[in-house]
Amino acid sequence: MIRYDALDALPVRTALPALREALDGHGTAVLVAPPGTGKTTLVPLVLAGLLGEGPARRVVVAEPRRIAARAAARRMAWLLGEQVGESVGYTVRGERVVGRHARVEVVTTGVLLQRLQRDQELSGVDVVVLDECHERHLDADTVAAFLWDVREALRPELRLVAASATTDAEGWARLLGGAPVVAAEGAAYPVEVVWAPPARPVRPPHGMRVDPALLAHVASVVRRALAERAGDVLCFLPGVGEIARVAGQLGDVGDVDVLQVHGRAPADVQDAVLSPGARRRVVLATSVAESSLTVPGVRVVVDSGLAREPRVDHARGLSALTTVRASQAAGRQRAGRAGREAPGVVYRCWAEAEDARLPRFPAPEIQVADLTAFALQVACWGDPEASGLALLDPPPGGAMAAARAALAGVGAVDSVGRATQRGVRLARLGLHPRLGRALLDTSGAGAEVVALLSDEPPREYGDDLGAALRAARRGGDAYATRWRAEVRRLRAAVGEFSQPPTHEFSEDRLVGLVAALAFPERVAKADGGSYLMASGTRAEVGEGTGLRGAQWIAVAVADRPVGKGHARVRLAAVVDEDTARSAAASLYSESQEVHWADGDVVARRVERLGAIELAVRPLKDAGPALVRAALLDGLRREGFALLRWTPDAAVLRQRLAFLRLRLGEPWPDVSDEALHARVEEWLEPELSRARRRSDLARIDAGEALARLLPWASGEAARLDELAPERITVPSGSRIRIDYTDPGRPVLAVKLQEMFGLQESPTLAGVPVLVHLLSPAGRPAAVTADLASFWRDGYKGVRAELRGRYPKHPWPEDPATAEPTRHTNARLRR
Repeated sequence: MIRYDALDALPVRTALPALREALDGHGTAVLVAPPGTGKTTLVPLVLAGLLGEGPARRVVVAEPRRIAARAAARRMAWLLGEQVGESVGYTVRGERVVGRHARVEVVTTGVLLQRLQRDQELSGVDVVVLDECHERHLDADTVAAFLWDVREALRPELRLVAASATTDAEGWARLLGGAPVVAAEGAAYPVEVVWAPPARPVRPPHGMRVDPALLAHVASVVRRALAERAGDVLCFLPGVGEIARVAGQLGDVGDVDVLQVHGRAPADVQDAVLSPGARRRVVLATSVAESSLTVPGVRVVVDSGLAREPRVDHARGLSALTTVRASQAAGRQRAGRAGREAPGVVYRCWAEAEDARLPRFPAPEIQVADLTAFALQVACWGDPEASGLALLDPPPGGAMAAARAALAGVGAVDSVGRATQRGVRLARLGLHPRLGRALLDTSGAGAEVVALLSDEPPREYGDDLGAALRAARRGGDAYATRWRAEVRRLRAAVGEFSQPPTHEFSEDRLVGLVAALAFPERVAKADGGSYLMASGTRAEVGEGTGLRGAQWIAVAVADRPVGKGHARVRLAAVVDEDTARSAAASLYSESQEVHWADGDVVARRVERLGAIELAVRPLKDAGPALVRAALLDGLRREGFALLRWTPDAAVLRQRLAFLRLRLGEPWPDVSDEALHARVEEWLEPELSRARRRSDLARIDAGEALARLLPWASGEAARLDELAPERITVPSGSRIRIDYTDPGRPVLAVKLQEMFGLQESPTLAGVPVLVHLLSPAGRPAAVTADLASFWRDGYKGVRAELRGRYPKHPWPEDPATAEPTRHTNARLRR
């Protein structure tokens, strides 16, 4: 018997006329309804015509999580006075409860995605409701895009509803072709906000790590809430580990049941949470309890302010969940849980001032997650670039390129990104393509291991994949139950495509093979106390693990510890080299490696598996081009000092630098950068004949550098005129010019040799800086204006040095005196 009293109390009923009008006139609608209004339960029943209003239709409701799908179906069946599977059923991965006459089917978005790939028209379905679309899960965004394609190209009569309590309504309306937005007024009770930040600062989350001090604070806030308020307490935490830790800290709370709710919780625990309890309860939950679920009796919410979102560490090639600050939208959803049945209160474990700085909405998975599965879905859909899909956010180009490369590596797409037959089979397995590859390539023999990797086992199973498999087989916990169901599903699914196994494997070999096939770039070899993956990432295993000491492992799960340069292995299997080579065959390469190392050319022949060196042999017949490139690298790294620089060669480079600075073209730039850029012009053919460092040391740099002189224009002939090595001074001596500073050449000459010269010498229009030396060769004065010096500066120098060097001439008028390089005695003779 239909429970009309409960149905009539649902506030969304007032929005139903507008929703019907929107769907009848436009075919699409965005329904914005606060938590507890009945959008998940009443709306599908009405659209299906199960309440005697409107025509009979078949409605599919897509939920982001299995627990929400089951709960929504059970709630709708209860409202109709029926058992699940009659008028209302549900389908989640590995479980289907749908009768022949069901008119409403609640599915996960992943199930709906699989169904669309098998039947693009979605035959027999009249209405699809995308519930909780604000969460922006990748599957949900993909389903919405595919459904819009179906409606535009194949079935314009298919009706679509995007529903959520807190969402970007305008964005979804644009996505659904200008769909009307229908808002339902909530009848939720008022929720008081209590700000309860920790007394002392806590470390922000990093990766999967949450500061234990924050968890201790959350537990204390739960105790405070139990003492201050009546009713059950719903506490939001980011993950299973944090739930277990807080549960342990609440173990001594008297006369209260502490329940742990998450995706891995046993079905009976999940069901118990959705029914009133005999005693007061504290429900510790992940974000699964944010939406679609009403937990009876809850009057208090304690919000840790944290959530888990997928991220890809491109630098290490690792995909994992990471802990982030929950968005404002999530905070509103969580708080709303306290006001579903009566006035409530939310204790927020952060300061009010921080709230405005939180992100408005969760990060869309399409922008931050591994896109390999998404790329396969769109390739199978016929749009490998996803350029024609109606998506709120486009996929990042780099992430899509990485995803397509991974798909090509397992044979799922061809050279232009289109799905192959193998890719279609992989997409239909309901697995990540990596795991699907491992399942197909072992002809289903690896189903147990694949099931273990598709739903990461509890930490207490350990980090050795083989040991974890044995723990799952003998386990009686909720995880083991789910694992067995998934194994059965996979064996049935792979039987549709695969041939019987052609090889028999030992159990340990099979475990390692599956991990290596799924993650070929993570096969790793022991190397200096850690493991080097084929991807180039280094990883470390924990103490006391069965993995320690193995020469080769295949890493299935790893994360990045705080402050560590290496990844940390969370789950891996021991493999042998043959298995690693076989699974990662696409990463195998043989190459001649000729490079500059340890001050000379190193030539070797190397076999590699990605970044892992398998075998190295000396290479005696290295190609000239490779040797030349290594020598050039050595010159870049150690400089042109590797060549033989005679004093004349060094001076030539300085003279050319001076002319380049003063006159520019056609005089060459002889800086290191310029010489590297023109190395073919000046260092050939000597470089082409060189094989090692010692050969470079025999190259006369001066002879080579002379090739850069402007011979073609004839200017080279003016080198000695414009920048001579030496100039003749008044005494007749030929003195070398110092071009060390290209901005100002220096002439160092004894003062007496310059007598009678009125003007300083000039080179290329620049007055030479004259260093006038004492008879002992020490600087007595520096000038670029000899006339001024003879007039003003000479008297002081004469007075200071005349007595010290009496044998040398010190005339009163040096400007007219006879220059000399001799003493007075020589002059008298």
